[in-house]
Amino acid sequence: MKRILAIVLGFWIAATAVWAQDAGAIEGVIGNQLEAFNDRDIEEAWQYASPNIKRLFGNPGNFGMMVQQGYPMVWDNADVRFLELRDVAGNLWQKVMVRDAQGGLHILDYQMIETAEGWQINGVQLLPSPDVGA
Repeated sequence: MKRILAIVLGFWIAATAVWAQDAGAIEGVIGNQLEAFNDRDIEEAWQYASPNIKRLFGNPGNFGMMVQQGYPMVWDNADVRFLELRDVAGNLWQKVMVRDAQGGLHILDYQMIETAEGWQINGVQLLPSPDVGA
């Protein structure tokens, strides 16, 4: 019985270490892309997009225009906090709280995929803002 418990504990520790490593890499990708948008380096931001996103927008210019018009809090982000990383139906989603240039808070959900180039952003959705009570 002790041996089975030790094996299960070993697998759990290994899985936790891999999850933490993935979480760090995922936060790095999202953080680097957000920094690239602040620097207006669309070519750099484009590098963090998945092949699916690249097919959808075709080139960095179209991608940058979409972000600027559709996600102004990403285009001009002032502060970023990483919330929970979740597995939803086999897909990894990273919640991120972003403060925009005007001070407003936004919660975004980033779908991440692992490719030959490493972790990439496969989509972003704006989540409803949490209610803040007084």
